[in-house]
Amino acid sequence: MPDQPAIAQKGPYAVDVIEGKSYFWCACGLSKRQPFCDGSHKDTDLEPVKYTAESSKKVFFCGCKCSANPPLCDGSHSGL
Repeated sequence: MPDQPAIAQKGPYAVDVIEGKSYFWCACGLSKRQPFCDGSHKDTDLEPVKYTAESSKKVFFCGCKCSANPPLCDGSHSGL
């Protein structure tokens, strides 16, 4: 069972979110629906992270899975 996430991409995913809607960010990096969970984490020790949009806007979800502020990008991909 992997306990470290796979890097889905070395950069963020820009997503237009809708106020009040919840999104489940893939923390394992294995989902085919990046940056969102599709259940691929079942054989890992990792769990998706729930994000509820406070307002309708564009947000940047972490693609490298190394952010210190999951599920949002903090620029960690620049060090990969």
